[in-house]
Amino acid sequence: MMPRLGRRQVAGCAIAFIFVALPFFAAAIGSNYLIIFASRIVIYAILAVSLELLVGRAGLVSFGHALYFGLGGYVVALAAFHLDQGIPILGWCGSNEALLVWPLAMLVSGLAALAFGALSLRTTGVYFIMITLAFAQMVYYVAIGLDRYGGDDGMTIYKRSQFGDWINLSNKTAFYYLCLGLLLVTVYLVWRIVNSRFGMVIQGARSNDRRMRAIGFPTYRYKLVCFVIAGAICGLAGALLANHTDFISPAIMHWTRSGDLIVMAVLGGMGTVLGPVLGAVALLSFEEALPVLIRTSASPLIGGDAAAKVAEYWQIVLGPLFLAVVLFARGGIDGLLAGIRRG
Repeated sequence: MMPRLGRRQVAGCAIAFIFVALPFFAAAIGSNYLIIFASRIVIYAILAVSLELLVGRAGLVSFGHALYFGLGGYVVALAAFHLDQGIPILGWCGSNEALLVWPLAMLVSGLAALAFGALSLRTTGVYFIMITLAFAQMVYYVAIGLDRYGGDDGMTIYKRSQFGDWINLSNKTAFYYLCLGLLLVTVYLVWRIVNSRFGMVIQGARSNDRRMRAIGFPTYRYKLVCFVIAGAICGLAGALLANHTDFISPAIMHWTRSGDLIVMAVLGGMGTVLGPVLGAVALLSFEEALPVLIRTSASPLIGGDAAAKVAEYWQIVLGPLFLAVVLFARGGIDGLLAGIRRG
């Protein structure tokens, strides 16, 4: 007898099917932008899933998570810049430099997370939030001051990473499926982590750190490893975004980007692996659709020009939507699908 699927499982299968079938639909309607937009959603979903390890499982609210996102992107940008300048620091890799650059992006982000996490995790609560914010802003201002690499204006990437004859990242569909495959790998990896002994210790430390240490678990080390894993995943997402936009700037490391990631996690539902994916889909879809909906609905009433100006303030509509989720959906979108209601 086939097991009965709940609403959460049905929603997960539906989202997976939509993601897989989306390029075919985009080709049928002749819309390349749909694939570009979907690739952006998938990349941010990877980011949101990495944040789930910290916020949803370890209870570590980091306002510096975008720092590692930006570092990963800058590794790709700097490698492309030096190759374009004729400095063959990666020339020995031939046309497969992505096999070195992308793991290097993860390594740099992971090492930065190790260094900053070793200091940040010695604090708790609001002090942890502030110190992660301080580290992120510190690196942000350092990046602004690097005039050779664009400074505040950022860097244009004239050549995407290459996988030789394996994958052509200039092909939007191939790049999209690569991002989707990495998202599935990330979701599976995080799911295995949170359901392992390591994940149980992390969640136990979130509930009662003193008791976990009393029974012999070095919770500081566990949290630090969790911090490094999340940072490395961020580095991979940064490498993907750099190749997706062909551009990188310090703005990607600003603390407001970390805030967006936290909103995705809360909106989708913390404490679940599927929740951050749902949150990324919802937030980015709202940002894309709300201006169009406002402009379309307001045009017959106040005219096209006035409606276009009104649509610029679409965040006024987005705010109450977030408030409604917080008030009526305790578990976020994933909680609604699972039938969770506020008691």
